[in-house]
Amino acid sequence: MYKKLITTTAMAAALALGAFVTSHDAQADITIAVAGPMTGDLAAFGEQLRRGSEMAVKDINAAGGVNGEQLKLEIGDDQCDPKQARQVANDLAAKGVVFVAGHFCSGSSIPASEVYIEEGILQMTPASTNPAFTDDPAKKGVKTIFRACGRDDAQGVFAGPWLAKTYPGKNVAILDDKSAYGQGLANETQKNFEGAGGKTALRETYTQKEKDFSALISKMKEAKIDVVYIGGYHNDVGLMVRQAREQGFNAAFVSADALNTAEFWSISGPAGEGLRYSDGASAVNLDSAKAVVEKFRAEKYEPEGYTLNSYAAIQAWAAAANEAKSTDAEKVAAVLRAHPQKTAIGELTWDAKGDLTKVNYAWYVYHDGKAIQEPLN
Repeated sequence: MYKKLITTTAMAAALALGAFVTSHDAQADITIAVAGPMTGDLAAFGEQLRRGSEMAVKDINAAGGVNGEQLKLEIGDDQCDPKQARQVANDLAAKGVVFVAGHFCSGSSIPASEVYIEEGILQMTPASTNPAFTDDPAKKGVKTIFRACGRDDAQGVFAGPWLAKTYPGKNVAILDDKSAYGQGLANETQKNFEGAGGKTALRETYTQKEKDFSALISKMKEAKIDVVYIGGYHNDVGLMVRQAREQGFNAAFVSADALNTAEFWSISGPAGEGLRYSDGASAVNLDSAKAVVEKFRAEKYEPEGYTLNSYAAIQAWAAAANEAKSTDAEKVAAVLRAHPQKTAIGELTWDAKGDLTKVNYAWYVYHDGKAIQEPLN
């Protein structure tokens, strides 16, 4: 009788455990990821992506998650290296991620996208602007690649004519760092600058992470350059501007969205005064971002650069997955294209390629260590 009681109790316990396991499995996490330069020279941007993604996951989970399941966030560090980006993509695929907010550098997002496409993972970059990122997959009929930012050609349309109008008859130099991002941006800006009647006096490239720009600066001084447009990242531009001022080269410097980090000023110092860069109009003061911005600031973090874009990418994906009642990449992609999605950075709509249908660009000018947005036209 005693043995029978033990056996019965054990069976009941086993059944209870089985019920717990089944219930737990039903609430299994959905794994998504954010990927970018979490370490290295561009880690400031990786932090923006990570912070935005972590806050988005926290808020979505607090609101019930996606299709009744909680989100689990994996973080991939590619250091903006193409080979490492591909490895990160393979690692994330092996972990079963269904969505990736990333990468940051176009040179990383493009090779990583090949892995995500093959593995059926939806990718939305908060920051990569090279047109090839969406153009090439679209030509192959791929529907699962998106951006939550603008494109180089659109930014070139904004910056190029402005340069021609603002500096008529001046000697303009256009530089790039040979990266997919920098070169693509410089080429598009040059094309639109010359299309608006400007004439490029000097077209040069430089090597990323260069420590001494003296030769390039001397060449620009000899060419009597008045304005320098740079397609490159903040660390190189900050150092170049500082060295230029030290060597008595006082041309105006103009660049683009990769200068959207306070770290630029920590490198350039006062030499960065007056430098301007183009980027999407800040969402920080939008009503749609108010609650999220307050949460970041309560944590003593200013959501600069691509923080809110990263938040919005995950926010849009989660809303579409809930509507699709699935995390299947193609089903979620169909919902994203079907109608606008409300996000912290406003209402977003995507075209057939996965590009945003509208991005409002603005100029930002550094003054006393802060980048101040000029009023929109």
